[in-house]
Amino acid sequence: MSPVIAAEGLTRRFGSFTAVDDVSFSIDQGSIFGFLGPNGSGKSTVIRMLCGLLRPSRGSASVLGHDIEREVETVKRSIGYMSQQFSLYADLSVMENLNFYARIYAIPRREMRNRIEEVIDIVGIGAYRKRLARHLSGGWKQRLALACALVHRPRLLFLDEPTAGIDPVARRELWNLLFDLSGRGVTFFVTTHYMDEAERCSHIAYIHFSKLIVCGTPNELKTLPEVTPEATIRLEVRCRMLAAAMRHMNALPYVQDATIFGDSLHALVLAGHERQLVRDLDAADFGPAAAAEISPSLEDVFVTLTRNRDAR
Repeated sequence: MSPVIAAEGLTRRFGSFTAVDDVSFSIDQGSIFGFLGPNGSGKSTVIRMLCGLLRPSRGSASVLGHDIEREVETVKRSIGYMSQQFSLYADLSVMENLNFYARIYAIPRREMRNRIEEVIDIVGIGAYRKRLARHLSGGWKQRLALACALVHRPRLLFLDEPTAGIDPVARRELWNLLFDLSGRGVTFFVTTHYMDEAERCSHIAYIHFSKLIVCGTPNELKTLPEVTPEATIRLEVRCRMLAAAMRHMNALPYVQDATIFGDSLHALVLAGHERQLVRDLDAADFGPAAAAEISPSLEDVFVTLTRNRDAR
């Protein structure tokens, strides 16, 4: 089966500034593809090129089998897009917004009612049909935005930080919707800054100031050699006074990095110093301390990759 998105050497320059530099990746049908990176790293520029809104300076890409330069209008009609900021009409009701977008996508009038009812059922917004969009909560606004993006039955949706600013329950419910749609064969290209959301993606790409650094499954990224270098070990450390203990640990010669993670500390230390670390913490009055080996989190992955790249 051909990939839903296939990008090869995508590059975009604005004058002398290179916003995206030689980016290549592919996405299979039904994937939830997480696209991560610092602000200003090129994420939005990549999306604009893939959506046919911006021509690449070099390289090529196909979206749903259509060339992003030669078949721009076909690409635009074939995809859905949901922006970070709520961009629907606040003074229109839920139904009025859906009717408007159905017309924008030129859905035949004889199909429009059934299509709208279909997306209302998918996102579960039926109880709010007559409510003005401005009076919806953040989570329901995002459901409405998703319904409008789905009304023309796209097989690929671009979601730009879809859960920014909404509460944890609404975030969980929105992701459950994405999983359900993914199971029906819809493919998602998602940007996010939330590491728990990145964990939910089937594949992840990380772009750092125009260059794609890594691309793979979450587990593949966690096992990269540079994330936990040879002769080091990652530990979860439990002790008293976490903030003061973190400062103390970062001053120890065998500790390469330590940071607070919930009610414990995550540390990268030279292998063989696990017991020494516990003894040092106890001696410095942070005990009783305990340390156990852990796998790196995705936050550990991206922090390490960013620091390594910045150090070059």
